[in-house]
Amino acid sequence: MTAPRTATTFPPPVMEARRWLDGVTFPPDRPLINVSQAAPVEPPHPEMRRAMADAALNNDSVHLYGPVLGSPELRDALAARTSGIYGGTVAADQTAITSGCNQAFAAAIATLCAEGDEVIVPVPWYFNHKMWLDMAGAKAVPLGVEHDMMPDPWDAAKLITPRTRAIVLVTPNNPTGIEYPDDLITAFYDICASRGIALIVDETYRDFHASPDVPHRLFQRIGWDETLIHLYSFSKAYRLTGHRVGALIASPARLAEVEKFLDTVAICPNQIGQHAALWGMQNLDQWLAGERNEILARRSAITAQMPVLAEHGWQLLGLGGYFAYMRHPFAMSSAELAPLMVKEAGILCLPGTMFYPQDHAKGATQLRIAFANLDADGIATLFARLQALDLPRA
Repeated sequence: MTAPRTATTFPPPVMEARRWLDGVTFPPDRPLINVSQAAPVEPPHPEMRRAMADAALNNDSVHLYGPVLGSPELRDALAARTSGIYGGTVAADQTAITSGCNQAFAAAIATLCAEGDEVIVPVPWYFNHKMWLDMAGAKAVPLGVEHDMMPDPWDAAKLITPRTRAIVLVTPNNPTGIEYPDDLITAFYDICASRGIALIVDETYRDFHASPDVPHRLFQRIGWDETLIHLYSFSKAYRLTGHRVGALIASPARLAEVEKFLDTVAICPNQIGQHAALWGMQNLDQWLAGERNEILARRSAITAQMPVLAEHGWQLLGLGGYFAYMRHPFAMSSAELAPLMVKEAGILCLPGTMFYPQDHAKGATQLRIAFANLDADGIATLFARLQALDLPRA
């Protein structure tokens, strides 16, 4: 008997990690530090919530089905915003709004892959990408990264086969935080274009990029939509995780295929969430700049405190977006260490084993710290608890 699609992949890692909290109590002087999930815990800006409430009360259309590819106003605004950020040309009919960025990825894969097709994904990978490829019947082909956590385009080229349909890049990266430079992204684009496959670039954490420069210049290329599929999330920028608003930018022809997928899954994106995303782009640029500055300040706090941990054998492998990616110094797999840290240190984080193929040796030595919800004092407390861990060393 053939297993159902859901049986082809692993349980959701964040949900699995939450189960480690069952039966554990945290004293008032050592509350849980939860750095397991890369999502804002604060609600949206108060004025945005008022705009959402006003829409719910006074705009009857937000309670009805909307266009499958999203509201025309939001698609127009996203096209203009993307064109401005990247110095390129993006039209509204090259944009689609989705129910979160995970759905954007799922839709993209649905337009690309048949049973047994292959997608090249750098490891450590974003586990939901791997899960969807499993359930779609596609093969995730792992691409190792260098010591700087950067994937090598030429290594990727060697993995391309007649069944390869795409290469996936996430930048700033989840889980490592690494920001891929323009020349690296361009090299991947050129390889994909020359081989007739897609380049999927997921920029969920773009708004928290450390550099003020253009993240890449792919949208400036003539015919970019023949190769590039771009993914974005409004959830991190505007704290809209519960409203599920993401985006996919590609050719109009591909979006016609995307529409088939979306119509059978959600019919339309969340109407009030779309209203909020549009309002945010129109009104919250200064606020969003402040959010970015705060994330960069927290990133700097990690850099400043890291030498203390380094003296105890820890190594910072990547830092950026919402993430610090570390190598731990202990004589056990991160799959054992992470649950133990809940009890021993009051820290909930994800082990590197959740971001690698099963039994991959590197994952056993690594941990992902999602630091975006910790202020400087919280980061100092986190590092003090990590420093105090008294466990056998490797």
